[in-house]
Amino acid sequence: MRAAEADAGDRVRAVWHRYSRRGDRASAGSRAYTAYLVVLFGAFFLAPALHAAGTTPALFSLSAPGAATSVSCAFTVTLCWSAQLAGRFWGPLVLQPFVLHVFTSTDLPPTAYLGGAARRRLMYAGTALLLASCAAAYLTTDLFDDLGTVPPAVAVAAGAGALAAVAWLWGQVRTPRDNLVLASAAGATALLVTLTGHRVPDAGTGGLWLVAVAAAATAVVLARAAFRSLRTVDLARLARESSRASQAQTYVLTGTLHHALDLYRPEPRGFTSALFRPDGRLRGHLAQGAVRALRTPGRTSAAALLLLTGGALLAAGTDGGSALPLWAAGACCVYLGSGRVGETWRGLRDELTLPPLFGGRWRGTLARGLTWPAAAVTAGTLLGGGAAAATRWPQYDAHPADTALLAAATVVLVLGARFLREMKSNLPLSLLLPVMTPFGDLSGLLVVAWQFDGLVTVVLGTALLHAAPSAPVAAALAAATATCCAWTGLRRTRSVW
Repeated sequence: MRAAEADAGDRVRAVWHRYSRRGDRASAGSRAYTAYLVVLFGAFFLAPALHAAGTTPALFSLSAPGAATSVSCAFTVTLCWSAQLAGRFWGPLVLQPFVLHVFTSTDLPPTAYLGGAARRRLMYAGTALLLASCAAAYLTTDLFDDLGTVPPAVAVAAGAGALAAVAWLWGQVRTPRDNLVLASAAGATALLVTLTGHRVPDAGTGGLWLVAVAAAATAVVLARAAFRSLRTVDLARLARESSRASQAQTYVLTGTLHHALDLYRPEPRGFTSALFRPDGRLRGHLAQGAVRALRTPGRTSAAALLLLTGGALLAAGTDGGSALPLWAAGACCVYLGSGRVGETWRGLRDELTLPPLFGGRWRGTLARGLTWPAAAVTAGTLLGGGAAAATRWPQYDAHPADTALLAAATVVLVLGARFLREMKSNLPLSLLLPVMTPFGDLSGLLVVAWQFDGLVTVVLGTALLHAAPSAPVAAALAAATATCCAWTGLRRTRSVW
């Protein structure tokens, strides 16, 4: 048996060795440029941020009894859920299509060529999450201000990273039912650990150690079950996932990130006849958008959750106009949710970019395409913000009108940024021209800004609204920014010049 396993391992290593010696490997110059960018980022962005975090008060204080335990539990379970969701789309077993085809065409068992790759990637993911979690905790909280809380905080980051890495594999190899069971169990365990952590004698470090031990133990149990599932993995589905991931990676490298994201959009299904009235005519603009949203229930559910969360964060962040992190986080949630309320944005882009096919009456097209997103985003944000305001009404700010105006201005800004992002087509050739500076060619920054222009607009626009002297001025700035975004989006579709 050991000889057979050794023979299988040698054959797997031989295939990987031959594949690694292909002609499109990264050159020494490309590796040096990557290292140069990492050093540049560390010197001009990370080091100043760490220095500022060490010399200024923390954004979030966790010195209250039980606060660190509650936040660490919420962080761990959120990381676990996110890793499960990521595994359903792009898991650690995704290989290059050619290599996967070579392995599946032999008599090698799946554990022989998938086990090693899974272990390496889980180790890399756990290490990256450990470093990122520690950096985020150092920059935003006061856990690293006291030497007594540093070891348990690092232990929580290590346990959360290990649990998220294993959940990443679990999300890919297990069925949706098993993933729902794990998500429910993770939420229940986090609630139980939170309640128990408040009762330990030392609620600060003792609660953190409890969270770390629970996360690590759960990761060990899940790892054994997940790696046992490798022998029964669906190779046909894995081949489809690898092919789609390879195509998406090609799109990203050629600058069309939105085309890569389109590959992961769910196919609409059902409710086709509901788009028409009994007499054969199309329903109204709002009804069409609602029906199309129901055709993708997963995306619509995610949009509802994001909009409600974003509305709640906006209600807390715009209360008095002082909580910029909550304000920006709420605006980002509303921005992400606005793109998942249905397929209306995609249809609007197609109609505006193909006028000979759909006709040139783009004003009616805008009304038909923007009615549902505007109504859904406004309603979802209003419900989330209203619920958050109702729960804390006695301690609410004395100027609810200004808070409502700032939240409405943020929604207008988000809709303008979403329109700017969705009307994007192929990468402009002018962005590939070199931008020579004393620090080297920074044309890559322009490409990154173009890829994430909507999110950049939301973050910078939120900071601009926060710096405005009054709520009416902030509303005027949001309206002006949204108008510029709409005009730029129409120019991208060649609807105006």
